[in-house]
Amino acid sequence: MAVEFIPIDRDTPLLLPPRIQAYLPERHLARFVVEIVEQLDVSALVDAYRGTGSQPYPPAMLVTLLFYGYATGLYSCSDLQTSDSSMAWYFS
Repeated sequence: MAVEFIPIDRDTPLLLPPRIQAYLPERHLARFVVEIVEQLDVSALVDAYRGTGSQPYPPAMLVTLLFYGYATGLYSCSDLQTSDSSMAWYFS
């Protein structure tokens, strides 16, 4: 049975600014981490999901958050969410 992940759309329109990508500069670390993780093969992580419980987030997004946190010295979700780089949290 294929698992259906929560869709992540970084081009989702918002009220202000019009897209979430407008919050971060072009050369922001979060953008770099997203590009790196997009090149990784995370198929083993996807295959490990059983499909039970609520709809999960895509494994690539969670790996992106993990990499970004470690790159910035933030190791817990609450530290990332409350940091000055909270928009990077949503972008990842």
